[in-house]
Amino acid sequence: MGAAAGHPGVGRVLVVIPTYNEADNVRRIVARVRAAAPAVDVLVADDNSPDGTGGIADALAGGDGQVHVLHRPGKDGLGAAYLAGFAWARERGYDAVVEMDADGSHAPEDLPALLHAARDADVVIGSRWARGARVLNWPWRRLLLSRVGNLYARVALGMPVSDATGGYRVYRSAALDAIDLGSVRSQGYAFQVELSRLAHRAGVRIVEVPITFAEREHGDSKMSPLIVAEALWRVTRWGVRDRRAAVRGRPRALARWP
Repeated sequence: MGAAAGHPGVGRVLVVIPTYNEADNVRRIVARVRAAAPAVDVLVADDNSPDGTGGIADALAGGDGQVHVLHRPGKDGLGAAYLAGFAWARERGYDAVVEMDADGSHAPEDLPALLHAARDADVVIGSRWARGARVLNWPWRRLLLSRVGNLYARVALGMPVSDATGGYRVYRSAALDAIDLGSVRSQGYAFQVELSRLAHRAGVRIVEVPITFAEREHGDSKMSPLIVAEALWRVTRWGVRDRRAAVRGRPRALARWP
């Protein structure tokens, strides 16, 4: 089945892969996506990588009509890259957009399961913490950070999502239309949490599908203490704001903190 026909039950799908210095990974990740889900298109959103990632992506696009490249002027963060990819997809009439990391931590072989779930959902999160998921080769500190961070986001924001920081997702176009993307300012972990929060508040249907998540084998992680600090600060701020709004919207005697 070709890209024009789209994925059964979902329609035309675009996989957005942000890159910055992923020359060691971009060929293999694009090849794996094309093999796992031949009906989808791929957009490599490159932030002017000095290691030549953008040129490699151009070569891939030159040999495959279902691979595209969005060249951005410089490193501007994961969130900005995804928002640019969402806009590119919506301008071209795609029915769903997939977020996927370039480093191989998100297995393209899990993509068909996510797309199958998207037949009956608006947002599908490839979850590291849903029953049946596996996390491979992560140091215990990263495991603890992710577990605690997601628990904090779940409690602070009242979202029934076990992996709000997960970056392997499918968004139906209706979900993107329902979310106020123009208000999003976050990056990194916080970007994924913010979109989870906005989707939950918009009332769209969110489901989680277990995935196999593996630590990258090539290149350097973009994770930093600053990204973690941003996520903690923003989640706390959103949680306080939401509770204040809830208190104002109902009698004071009924207000409760969980």
